[in-house]
Amino acid sequence: MSLVRLFTDFHGRIGLRTFWLGSIAVALTLLATERTVLLLADHRHEAMIIPVIKALALFPWAALAAKRATDRGSTPLFGILLICAIVLPEHLRPLVSIGWRPSLEAIATMAWVVAFIDLGLLPSAKARDGVAADPAGAKAAE
Repeated sequence: MSLVRLFTDFHGRIGLRTFWLGSIAVALTLLATERTVLLLADHRHEAMIIPVIKALALFPWAALAAKRATDRGSTPLFGILLICAIVLPEHLRPLVSIGWRPSLEAIATMAWVVAFIDLGLLPSAKARDGVAADPAGAKAAE
């Protein structure tokens, strides 16, 4: 599977190793981009730039999670929703009252634990069970 397809396509299946390597690559790219922006940007603009960079990292992580969820026997939407539940509460925190902030943190933490166990630790579903078999006409995982 090409790198472009790995980080942009929501169809197909990937194993544990590819999921972890892709996640590490996205995290390192996000970290390097944040540090570069912090060095180059004016301090009054970094509060606007960093959330945009983090939101852009949501797409490749969602693509990885969708493919891994398919490999686990779930729908791609399950992986996408898990990643959104992990990333989006941080962006919602400034918009909600202080009473709702612990709830947002709890949602993000629970989603992170479920994603870590289901997508990051458990093995692939067996294709012979028909659970994770690709439907006819689907894109083949290279």
